[in-house]
Amino acid sequence: MLQLFTTRRWWLLGLSAGLGLAAAPAARAQTNTPKYSNEFLNLGAGARSLGMGKVQVSLADDATAGYWNPAALTNIKAKYDGVLMHSELFSGVVKNDYAAFAMPLDEKSAIGVTLLRSGVDNIADTRSLINEYGYIQYDKITYFSVADYALLLSYARKLGPEGLSIGGSAKVIYRNVGSYANAYGFGIDAGVQYNHKGWRLGLMARDITTTFNAWSIDADKFRATTIPGEAIPTNSTELTLPRLVLGAGYQFKLPSQFTALVAADLEATTDGQRNTLLSAKPVSVDPRLGVEFGYRALAFLRGGVGNYQQITNFDMQKQWKGQYSLGAGVAISGLRVDLALSRLDVGVQGGASSQTNSLIVSLGYGLGSRAGVGQPIIK
Repeated sequence: MLQLFTTRRWWLLGLSAGLGLAAAPAARAQTNTPKYSNEFLNLGAGARSLGMGKVQVSLADDATAGYWNPAALTNIKAKYDGVLMHSELFSGVVKNDYAAFAMPLDEKSAIGVTLLRSGVDNIADTRSLINEYGYIQYDKITYFSVADYALLLSYARKLGPEGLSIGGSAKVIYRNVGSYANAYGFGIDAGVQYNHKGWRLGLMARDITTTFNAWSIDADKFRATTIPGEAIPTNSTELTLPRLVLGAGYQFKLPSQFTALVAADLEATTDGQRNTLLSAKPVSVDPRLGVEFGYRALAFLRGGVGNYQQITNFDMQKQWKGQYSLGAGVAISGLRVDLALSRLDVGVQGGASSQTNSLIVSLGYGLGSRAGVGQPIIK
């Protein structure tokens, strides 16, 4: 009881500090709700999930649950569990890193910590490349990074009927554009998960209270490079509107100790009409489908599809293009190694598809066995 009280007290302290951090700048800055705000938080985490097309809200059962659905932290089978991931997007230009740790507090509750970073490093600033005499000075080139960071603190607890859990995450965000601008933000995620007789059901509400991003702009840095009449950015506050993800999955037992897991997610955004399969002004829905075949809970093959968008080619004909992924993994003595390859069709030119490929690697490790967790979920 004392342990639970301490955990709740830290949650309240974190919530109060985060709200104060975000609300103070918001009181004196312009507020807006741009589309795709904090989109770096939707890139995904863990090669298992990314190999399944980012279908994970109903399936998570390791430290990645703090990201996908905090309610799923109660499914962790180890006493301590950790996951590390690195991926590169757009031919390595964008680096995406992820780390998570989770542990049970008792038979009914668990906590987790998640760190994310997505950024572009070593961007050359060549504004001073040519000196006042018209000569090139390479030593005047400086470099800066554009990066987004997030810290998630998660808590989950089992409730009522067997297999039902709820959870939430408080997240603190820091975004940086070199010395030109930076932002601090705070938000809340909440989730529910229910597991029963092979069925996995989950609901995740991201940014359920809306998420603040309070931007601080160094106007002098921008003023030095703007052309006459060009607007100079000013301090502002972004609000990230809620999105809901509903997931369902079912696991089949196959002959010779093989298993098959099929799952689907429906992600609904509320920040305006998007280019998705189900598109409307108030809500746009992106359906995703994933599958995983396993052998004796040791080796896995995965696949997924989603993120369908309608693209107009140079012949002015519209085509639906999606994001496809493949993955594989092994799990031995608590160590999990997962790989995923994701391909996104980003457009067409002269009838030929234009694609971007991403290779994702993640490592997970579960230390010790958790007593009292009940029937484990077979991966």
